[in-house]
Amino acid sequence: MAGNVRLRNGVEVPALGMGTWNMGDEPDRRAAEVESLRMGLDLGLNVIDTAEMYGSGRSESVVGEAIAGRRDEVFLVTKVLPSNASRKDVPKSCRRSLERLKTDHIDLYLLHWRGSVPLQETVEAFEKLRDEGLIGNWGVSNFDVDDMQELEGVTGGDGCLANQILYSLDHRGVEFDLLEADRRQDIATMAYSPLGQGGLLLRNDTLAAIAEEHKTSLGQATPAQVALAWVLRQPGLIAIPKAGSVAHLRQNVAAREIELTADNLEALDRAFPPPTRHVALEMI
Repeated sequence: MAGNVRLRNGVEVPALGMGTWNMGDEPDRRAAEVESLRMGLDLGLNVIDTAEMYGSGRSESVVGEAIAGRRDEVFLVTKVLPSNASRKDVPKSCRRSLERLKTDHIDLYLLHWRGSVPLQETVEAFEKLRDEGLIGNWGVSNFDVDDMQELEGVTGGDGCLANQILYSLDHRGVEFDLLEADRRQDIATMAYSPLGQGGLLLRNDTLAAIAEEHKTSLGQATPAQVALAWVLRQPGLIAIPKAGSVAHLRQNVAAREIELTADNLEALDRAFPPPTRHVALEMI
Protein backbone atom coordinates (compact mmCIF):
# COMPACT_ATOMS: atom_id res chain seq x y z
CA MET A 1 0.00 0.00 0.00
CA ALA A 2 1.32 3.44 -0.95
CA GLY A 3 2.46 5.37 2.09
CA ASN A 4 4.07 8.75 2.60
CA VAL A 5 6.96 10.61 1.02
CA ARG A 6 9.36 12.54 3.20
CA LEU A 7 10.56 15.69 1.44
CA ARG A 8 14.02 17.10 1.87
CA ASN A 9 12.66 19.91 4.05
CA GLY A 10 11.40 17.35 6.55
CA VAL A 11 7.74 17.62 5.56
CA GLU A 12 5.95 14.30 5.10
CA VAL A 13 3.17 14.09 2.50
CA PRO A 14 1.07 11.22 1.13
CA ALA A 15 2.33 9.54 -2.03
CA LEU A 16 -1.14 10.08 -3.51
CA GLY A 17 -2.22 13.68 -4.00
CA MET A 18 -4.80 15.49 -6.11
CA GLY A 19 -4.36 17.23 -9.45
CA THR A 20 -6.69 19.92 -10.79
CA TRP A 21 -5.92 20.25 -14.50
CA ASN A 22 -9.10 21.43 -16.30
CA MET A 23 -10.98 22.02 -13.05
CA GLY A 24 -13.05 25.18 -13.23
CA ASP A 25 -13.45 24.99 -17.00
CA GLU A 26 -17.11 23.92 -16.77
CA PRO A 27 -19.18 26.00 -14.32
CA ASP A 28 -21.79 23.27 -13.89
CA ARG A 29 -19.10 20.90 -12.60
CA ARG A 30 -17.59 23.30 -10.07
CA ALA A 31 -19.61 22.09 -7.07
CA ALA A 32 -18.65 18.45 -7.75
CA GLU A 33 -14.99 19.42 -8.16
CA VAL A 34 -14.97 21.33 -4.87
CA GLU A 35 -16.69 18.41 -3.14
CA SER A 36 -14.12 15.98 -4.54
CA LEU A 37 -11.19 18.05 -3.27
CA ARG A 38 -12.77 18.37 0.16
CA MET A 39 -13.40 14.64 0.31
CA GLY A 40 -9.76 14.08 -0.60
CA LEU A 41 -8.73 16.18 2.38
CA ASP A 42 -11.11 14.17 4.56
CA LEU A 43 -9.30 11.02 3.41
CA GLY A 44 -5.85 12.45 4.06
CA LEU A 45 -4.79 13.44 0.53
CA ASN A 46 -3.41 16.79 1.56
CA VAL A 47 -1.29 17.50 -1.55
CA ILE A 48 -3.29 19.65 -3.97
CA ASP A 49 -1.59 20.68 -7.21
CA THR A 50 -2.73 23.47 -9.50
CA ALA A 51 -1.26 26.19 -11.75
CA GLU A 52 -1.93 29.72 -12.90
CA MET A 53 -2.18 28.36 -16.45
CA TYR A 54 -5.03 25.97 -15.70
CA GLY A 55 -8.12 27.69 -17.01
CA SER A 56 -6.30 31.04 -16.75
CA GLY A 57 -6.64 30.88 -12.98
CA ARG A 58 -10.02 29.14 -12.77
CA SER A 59 -8.45 26.00 -11.32
CA GLU A 60 -6.78 28.01 -8.56
CA SER A 61 -10.14 29.60 -7.82
CA VAL A 62 -11.76 26.15 -7.40
CA VAL A 63 -8.95 25.12 -5.08
CA GLY A 64 -9.35 28.33 -3.09
CA GLU A 65 -13.01 27.54 -2.54
CA ALA A 66 -12.29 23.92 -1.62
CA ILE A 67 -9.65 24.70 1.00
CA ALA A 68 -11.49 27.61 2.63
CA GLY A 69 -11.34 27.09 6.38
CA ARG A 70 -8.98 24.12 5.93
CA ARG A 71 -5.77 25.74 4.78
CA ASP A 72 -3.72 24.20 7.58
CA GLU A 73 -4.59 20.71 6.28
CA VAL A 74 -3.20 21.35 2.80
CA PHE A 75 0.23 21.07 1.19
CA LEU A 76 -0.53 23.53 -1.60
CA VAL A 77 1.34 23.44 -4.91
CA THR A 78 0.94 25.84 -7.81
CA LYS A 79 3.03 26.87 -10.81
CA VAL A 80 4.19 30.01 -12.57
CA LEU A 81 4.29 30.17 -16.35
CA PRO A 82 7.75 30.52 -17.93
CA SER A 83 6.56 33.76 -19.54
CA ASN A 84 6.10 35.13 -16.00
CA ALA A 85 9.34 33.71 -14.60
CA SER A 86 11.36 36.94 -14.61
CA ARG A 87 12.57 38.81 -11.56
CA LYS A 88 9.84 41.40 -12.11
CA ASP A 89 6.95 39.10 -12.98
CA VAL A 90 7.38 36.16 -10.56
CA PRO A 91 6.18 38.16 -7.53
CA LYS A 92 3.22 39.53 -9.50
CA SER A 93 2.16 36.05 -10.60
CA CYS A 94 2.62 34.68 -7.10
CA ARG A 95 0.42 37.36 -5.56
CA ARG A 96 -2.29 36.80 -8.18
CA SER A 97 -2.22 33.07 -7.39
CA LEU A 98 -2.42 33.80 -3.67
CA GLU A 99 -5.47 35.97 -4.26
CA ARG A 100 -7.25 33.27 -6.28
CA LEU A 101 -6.28 30.61 -3.76
CA LYS A 102 -7.43 32.85 -0.90
CA THR A 103 -4.33 32.19 1.17
CA ASP A 104 -1.25 34.05 2.32
CA HIS A 105 1.32 31.42 1.34
CA ILE A 106 2.03 28.61 -1.12
CA ASP A 107 3.82 25.54 0.19
CA LEU A 108 5.55 24.66 -3.09
CA TYR A 109 5.87 27.03 -6.05
CA LEU A 110 7.01 25.49 -9.34
CA LEU A 111 8.35 26.83 -12.62
CA HIS A 112 5.91 25.17 -15.04
CA TRP A 113 8.50 24.47 -17.75
CA ARG A 114 11.70 25.92 -19.19
CA GLY A 115 11.38 29.24 -20.96
CA SER A 116 13.62 32.04 -22.15
CA VAL A 117 14.21 33.61 -18.73
CA PRO A 118 17.60 32.55 -17.29
CA LEU A 119 17.25 30.01 -14.50
CA GLN A 120 19.43 32.14 -12.23
CA GLU A 121 16.92 34.98 -12.43
CA THR A 122 13.95 32.74 -11.67
CA VAL A 123 15.73 31.07 -8.75
CA GLU A 124 16.60 34.46 -7.27
CA ALA A 125 12.95 35.52 -7.56
CA PHE A 126 11.82 32.28 -5.89
CA GLU A 127 14.32 32.69 -3.07
CA LYS A 128 13.09 36.23 -2.45
CA LEU A 129 9.50 34.99 -2.23
CA ARG A 130 10.63 32.38 0.27
CA ASP A 131 12.44 35.01 2.34
CA GLU A 132 9.23 37.06 2.36
CA GLY A 133 7.20 34.07 3.54
CA LEU A 134 4.95 33.99 0.46
CA ILE A 135 6.18 30.50 -0.45
CA GLY A 136 7.55 27.72 1.70
CA ASN A 137 9.71 26.08 -0.97
CA TRP A 138 10.13 26.08 -4.72
CA GLY A 139 10.71 23.53 -7.45
CA VAL A 140 10.39 22.90 -11.16
CA SER A 141 8.19 21.03 -13.62
CA ASN A 142 8.95 19.31 -16.93
CA PHE A 143 12.72 19.44 -16.32
CA ASP A 144 14.81 16.74 -18.00
CA VAL A 145 18.19 15.45 -16.83
CA ASP A 146 20.16 18.20 -18.56
CA ASP A 147 17.81 20.85 -17.19
CA MET A 148 18.30 19.53 -13.66
CA GLN A 149 22.08 19.50 -14.16
CA GLU A 150 21.97 23.12 -15.29
CA LEU A 151 19.80 24.04 -12.32
CA GLU A 152 22.26 22.36 -9.95
CA GLY A 153 24.98 24.70 -11.24
CA VAL A 154 22.94 27.85 -10.60
CA THR A 155 23.54 29.78 -7.39
CA GLY A 156 20.74 28.73 -5.07
CA GLY A 157 19.70 25.92 -7.41
CA ASP A 158 20.21 23.38 -4.65
CA GLY A 159 17.06 24.80 -3.06
CA CYS A 160 14.89 22.90 -5.55
CA LEU A 161 12.51 20.63 -3.63
CA ALA A 162 10.64 18.81 -6.41
CA ASN A 163 10.42 18.11 -10.13
CA GLN A 164 6.93 17.50 -11.52
CA ILE A 165 6.93 15.39 -14.69
CA LEU A 166 4.75 13.28 -16.94
CA TYR A 167 4.96 9.67 -15.80
CA SER A 168 2.65 6.76 -16.54
CA LEU A 169 2.77 3.30 -18.05
CA ASP A 170 2.73 4.76 -21.54
CA HIS A 171 5.33 7.44 -20.70
CA ARG A 172 8.19 5.53 -19.06
CA GLY A 173 11.21 7.28 -20.57
CA VAL A 174 12.10 8.95 -17.26
CA GLU A 175 12.90 5.55 -15.75
CA PHE A 176 16.15 5.36 -17.71
CA ASP A 177 17.84 8.26 -15.94
CA LEU A 178 15.67 11.12 -14.65
CA LEU A 179 13.98 9.36 -11.73
CA GLU A 180 17.31 8.19 -10.36
CA ALA A 181 18.98 11.56 -11.01
CA ASP A 182 16.30 13.29 -8.95
CA ARG A 183 16.66 10.72 -6.16
CA ARG A 184 20.42 11.27 -6.02
CA GLN A 185 19.82 14.98 -5.46
CA ASP A 186 17.08 14.22 -2.90
CA ILE A 187 14.52 15.93 -5.13
CA ALA A 188 10.99 14.57 -4.95
CA THR A 189 9.36 13.52 -8.21
CA MET A 190 5.72 14.42 -8.75
CA ALA A 191 3.93 12.45 -11.48
CA TYR A 192 1.21 14.25 -13.39
CA SER A 193 -1.28 12.43 -15.64
CA PRO A 194 -0.38 9.05 -14.09
CA LEU A 195 -3.39 7.51 -15.85
CA GLY A 196 -2.42 8.80 -19.27
CA GLN A 197 -4.58 11.07 -21.42
CA GLY A 198 -7.71 10.39 -23.44
CA GLY A 199 -8.42 6.95 -21.99
CA LEU A 200 -6.38 4.97 -24.55
CA LEU A 201 -4.04 3.57 -21.88
CA LEU A 202 -6.94 2.36 -19.75
CA ARG A 203 -8.36 0.29 -22.62
CA ASN A 204 -5.26 -1.90 -22.68
CA ASP A 205 -6.00 -5.65 -22.47
CA THR A 206 -3.12 -6.38 -20.08
CA LEU A 207 -4.35 -3.78 -17.62
CA ALA A 208 -7.84 -5.24 -17.82
CA ALA A 209 -6.57 -8.77 -17.19
CA ILE A 210 -4.51 -7.69 -14.17
CA ALA A 211 -7.45 -5.74 -12.78
CA GLU A 212 -9.45 -8.99 -12.81
CA GLU A 213 -6.91 -10.47 -10.39
CA HIS A 214 -7.31 -7.78 -7.73
CA LYS A 215 -10.01 -6.48 -5.47
CA THR A 216 -10.19 -3.34 -3.32
CA SER A 217 -12.51 -2.23 -0.54
CA LEU A 218 -14.76 -0.87 -3.29
CA GLY A 219 -14.95 -4.19 -5.11
CA GLN A 220 -13.36 -5.41 -8.32
CA ALA A 221 -10.26 -3.44 -9.25
CA THR A 222 -10.31 -1.36 -12.44
CA PRO A 223 -7.62 -0.83 -15.10
CA ALA A 224 -7.28 2.77 -13.88
CA GLN A 225 -6.56 1.59 -10.35
CA VAL A 226 -3.93 -0.84 -11.60
CA ALA A 227 -2.26 1.90 -13.65
CA LEU A 228 -2.23 4.20 -10.63
CA ALA A 229 -0.92 1.46 -8.32
CA TRP A 230 1.89 0.86 -10.81
CA VAL A 231 2.97 4.52 -10.59
CA LEU A 232 2.65 4.58 -6.80
CA ARG A 233 5.06 1.64 -6.49
CA GLN A 234 7.98 4.00 -7.20
CA PRO A 235 9.76 5.08 -3.98
CA GLY A 236 9.82 8.78 -3.19
CA LEU A 237 7.24 9.63 -5.84
CA ILE A 238 4.01 11.61 -5.45
CA ALA A 239 1.22 10.91 -7.96
CA ILE A 240 -1.36 13.65 -8.57
CA PRO A 241 -4.27 12.29 -10.62
CA LYS A 242 -7.32 14.49 -11.07
CA ALA A 243 -10.70 13.38 -9.76
CA GLY A 244 -13.62 15.58 -10.73
CA SER A 245 -16.13 13.74 -8.55
CA VAL A 246 -16.25 12.04 -5.16
CA ALA A 247 -16.82 8.65 -6.80
CA HIS A 248 -13.70 9.06 -8.94
CA LEU A 249 -11.75 10.28 -5.93
CA ARG A 250 -12.69 7.19 -3.92
CA GLN A 251 -11.56 4.96 -6.79
CA ASN A 252 -8.16 6.67 -6.80
CA VAL A 253 -7.81 6.26 -3.04
CA ALA A 254 -8.69 2.55 -3.23
CA ALA A 255 -5.89 2.05 -5.76
CA ARG A 256 -3.47 2.34 -2.85
CA GLU A 257 -4.72 -1.05 -1.64
CA ILE A 258 -3.46 -2.88 -4.72
CA GLU A 259 -0.14 -4.71 -4.39
CA LEU A 260 1.02 -5.76 -7.83
CA THR A 261 2.76 -9.12 -8.02
CA ALA A 262 6.04 -9.86 -9.75
CA ASP A 263 4.04 -11.56 -12.51
CA ASN A 264 1.85 -8.48 -12.86
CA LEU A 265 4.90 -6.24 -13.22
CA GLU A 266 6.47 -8.55 -15.80
CA ALA A 267 3.26 -8.55 -17.82
CA LEU A 268 3.14 -4.76 -17.72
CA ASP A 269 6.77 -4.57 -18.84
CA ARG A 270 5.87 -6.70 -21.85
CA ALA A 271 2.87 -4.52 -22.68
CA PHE A 272 4.68 -1.25 -21.95
CA PRO A 273 8.42 -1.87 -22.40
CA PRO A 274 10.75 0.13 -20.15
CA PRO A 275 13.29 2.39 -21.87
CA THR A 276 16.69 1.02 -22.86
CA ARG A 277 18.25 4.42 -23.64
CA HIS A 278 17.72 8.07 -22.82
CA VAL A 279 14.39 9.36 -24.08
CA ALA A 280 13.74 13.09 -24.24
CA LEU A 281 11.30 14.09 -21.52
CA GLU A 282 7.74 14.09 -22.80
CA MET A 283 5.19 16.65 -21.65
CA ILE A 284 1.53 17.37 -22.23
